[in-house]
Amino acid sequence: MDVKYAQAEVNYERVQQLVTEAAAAKTDIIVLPEMWNIGYALDQLNELADKEGNRTKTFLAELARKLEVNIVGGSVATVKNGSFYNTSYVFDRKGKLCSEYDKVHLFGLMHEDKWITAGAKANRFVLDGIPATGVICYDIRFPEWERSLMHQGAKVLFVSAQWPEQRIEQWEIMLRARAIENQAFVIAVNRVGEGPEGDHFNGHSLAIDPLGNILLRAPDDKEGIFDVNLDLDSLEAIRGEIPVFLDRRVDLYD
Repeated sequence: MDVKYAQAEVNYERVQQLVTEAAAAKTDIIVLPEMWNIGYALDQLNELADKEGNRTKTFLAELARKLEVNIVGGSVATVKNGSFYNTSYVFDRKGKLCSEYDKVHLFGLMHEDKWITAGAKANRFVLDGIPATGVICYDIRFPEWERSLMHQGAKVLFVSAQWPEQRIEQWEIMLRARAIENQAFVIAVNRVGEGPEGDHFNGHSLAIDPLGNILLRAPDDKEGIFDVNLDLDSLEAIRGEIPVFLDRRVDLYD
């Protein structure tokens, strides 16, 4: 998605169009990018942040229920109890809120840490009986965070991001590493378009299998809907051959 800077009305309308189009193809899960409601308009959070996330929660819940589709809602700028957050919401097919997650690791290069309050809770949820977890952008640079989220049996790691083109090779390398080390599918959705300080975002959204193979690499610089099918039955066989979660020595780890 091409996130329009500080233009909430435009972005909500665009999400509705894209989600409706994707659901028409009988999609199981739809995934959105990071901060899709206003982009990184951090200096305008007082005016634009979603109060208590109410607009976004109502909006996504209605879409999920009406279209009978699971939605991993990327993230939006919210204000809760007087503090600003980068917040992700997940809804199931019935429009039930399955998870609310505030981004834990804040990115100093985009001044996120000066405006946003870091979250302090894990993000685990179940969709259609499949245990999963989700993180936001900079979180993927902290493999210990993903391992702590994944070790309870999650089969899919969802990542929503605003990751700039100049570091897109690192994006792909780290995501493939997270898939391999956690023996899980990774679905990573990145925005396209221009940021407020000259940053260019080229998408390069990815679906990766537990062996690190690329199942889908979305075309760069193209807004749109890209779909992939996951063979979840293959995951248990892979985990059975090399049982990394059973072989962990947590007694030695800090």
